[in-house]
Amino acid sequence: MAPRANWKGFLRLSLVTCPVALYPATSDTEKVSFNQINRKTGHRIKYLKVDAETGDEVTSEDIVKGYKVDTDTYIEVTKDELDDIALDSTHTIDIDEFVPKADIDNRYLIRPYYLVPDGKVGHDAYAVIRETIRSMNKVAIGRVVLTNREHIIALEPLGSGLMGTLLRYPYEVRSEQEYFDDIQDVKLTRDMLDLAKHIVEKKSGAFEPELFEDHYETALIDLINKKRSGMPIAAKATPKSGGNVINLMDALKKSIANEKDAAPAAKVAKETAKETAKAKKPKKRVEGQREMLLPIAGKGGKDAAAKTAPKEATKKADKPVRAPARAKKAG
Repeated sequence: MAPRANWKGFLRLSLVTCPVALYPATSDTEKVSFNQINRKTGHRIKYLKVDAETGDEVTSEDIVKGYKVDTDTYIEVTKDELDDIALDSTHTIDIDEFVPKADIDNRYLIRPYYLVPDGKVGHDAYAVIRETIRSMNKVAIGRVVLTNREHIIALEPLGSGLMGTLLRYPYEVRSEQEYFDDIQDVKLTRDMLDLAKHIVEKKSGAFEPELFEDHYETALIDLINKKRSGMPIAAKATPKSGGNVINLMDALKKSIANEKDAAPAAKVAKETAKETAKAKKPKKRVEGQREMLLPIAGKGGKDAAAKTAPKEATKKADKPVRAPARAKKAG
């Protein structure tokens, strides 16, 4: 099913306007997630909105926004009052200026979106705006309202479309000085830096996100599949502490020796991963690892999800679990 747009409106560059829709470029829905349940009954925990003083449940129509002035004192703000102060960017992304991408500090980046034409009209105006930004090799800065808040959005061409990245306001970015002021000014020898650079060169490569593996997600899936199959869960051995590094130069030399020993195996593993990624047929969307979970037995899966799996595995649970799939390269 196609994702639902987070926002629909118009993209405007001076008098050039086109209808557009904004879609999230990332998703966490493929990750394994948990619900809180009652250990005694296996039932899911339900949260209620209650009055902090009386303890009575409050219905949605009686809940309003309030700004806390001091203890137990709030200024009530209604939805109509918030709508009255809504800005034009509620329905329009106005491009205010163009800036070099290198000028945008990474700390200001929040999350990416895809901006696409909405409907069959306006594709020509959309293309004009996209190619204008591309030809100038800059990023367009505009404003958009999401969840009642106005955000700054940076627009840049991405293939045949536009990618918009929400930006933070200056008051949301903390100064690094309050964290870095106490860092000691250490003088390093040339030999130390040369050894460290040698390690970096050995580990250097191209950015290939399709080779990234979420080891914790893989471990979660393995744990859930084992519990559903009634397999015993072995306790993980506590890793031994390596102790404090006494001599930095010795540590650098030892690191280089370890890199030389590990290099052949790492190279083979990387090449194998590349070949595996190339051999797989491309999909329309990036698949997560949740598909690796065993099928849920029982009516609607409710009983199986709430209770611990039986010791004897079902026929479905006996089926081998496929190895975790690596994510396809996006775009």
